[in-house]
Amino acid sequence: MNAAPPTLAAPSHEDWGVRMRGFFSVPGWVLPFVRRVLYFWVRTTVFPERLEDLGLDPGKPVCYVLQHRHLSDLLVLDEETRRAGLPPAGAAFSAFDVRATQAVFCLNGSSALLASPRERYTPTPLMGDLVRSALANPECDVQILGMTTRGDQILDKTLSKIGGKGLFIKELEQALQEGRADLAVHSIKDVPMDLPQGFALAAIGERASPFDAFVSNHYARLEDLPPRAVVGTSSLRREAQLRARYPHLEIKPLRGNVQTRLGKLDNGEYDAIILAAAGLQRLGLDERIRVILSPIDSLPAAGQGALGIEIAAHRYDLLEALNPLNHAVTNACVSAERALARALDGSCQVPLAAYCTEEAGLLTLRGLVGHPDGSILLQAEAQAPLAYADALGRAVAKKLADDGAVELIQSILAEQ
Repeated sequence: MNAAPPTLAAPSHEDWGVRMRGFFSVPGWVLPFVRRVLYFWVRTTVFPERLEDLGLDPGKPVCYVLQHRHLSDLLVLDEETRRAGLPPAGAAFSAFDVRATQAVFCLNGSSALLASPRERYTPTPLMGDLVRSALANPECDVQILGMTTRGDQILDKTLSKIGGKGLFIKELEQALQEGRADLAVHSIKDVPMDLPQGFALAAIGERASPFDAFVSNHYARLEDLPPRAVVGTSSLRREAQLRARYPHLEIKPLRGNVQTRLGKLDNGEYDAIILAAAGLQRLGLDERIRVILSPIDSLPAAGQGALGIEIAAHRYDLLEALNPLNHAVTNACVSAERALARALDGSCQVPLAAYCTEEAGLLTLRGLVGHPDGSILLQAEAQAPLAYADALGRAVAKKLADDGAVELIQSILAEQ
């Protein structure tokens, strides 16, 4: 958080070492030893890489946010802020009417093994003070740290083998259910077609690029890849379409966040990888995109490129507040796509694509179901007015079902 100009002199990182020894009640020699051991085993990745990309005003105080109050997290934070030339988290913090002895707070309270759920999930007092200050001072710039989900943590297996898309939202829904969060922002393509009872999508924002991106250090297009070139993707949908159109390529699973996937490409594990264009663009990595794939090469996933806001279903007070963020055309297109996938009981365990466009109030929806090996691709298309988005999705799903999509999906699931 950047707020009002600081009123207290910022201490050095060495000063914070003294504060931390008292904070954790440990001897003076322990922290330097733990720091050395920690950085012997741990390798950190900082994003963005350039400090100036954060857009922080050096004349204003900085407040840091951690998920848990763990010594290892604080040591990593201290080291990375020192390397970046940022103020230490142990600096006394002053912004508007908020005063604190340290500029770091935790989203979760006690990390003790025997702590009650209430103790664990009660934020530190500074968090509440900062939120109240931010609401009272609209000019206050609040930077939000996202949560890490199990879908981000399990990287040695494909999504279809570890529980599917829901892994990316379970932790966020738990925060909503427990009242630790008022709303959660998701990539719609990662949201299951049927939300668990007690949750609702309150708004869908205007869509970014819905297409897939071809990323390679040596080749400009898919067509340029030689026989047996290795292409990485995390999606059965992409895999089926690639195998059908480019049978001479070798398709291999690719997991991890965007930076991890790009790192595997740069290390030579793959000749090319396929990623969602919107994800790269939102991270400012447009330069890594060689070409945006057309729907002919790779029909997008339902909801790809759109962000949705999920709330607890009983939070009627949030619906009106969030309504201005809803983009009617995107909502209609995404609703049609998700209705198609829902009707066919689609998930990431099945190669299923759905892409809807709008022109002059008329929706056009294209759907695809295939076999992962590319041997079968079923496609269908239909049109309907904007107001009949759900019905359009069901109509295209029926066309695919009439062509054998249901039997194909059942056979794919039986093979897994």
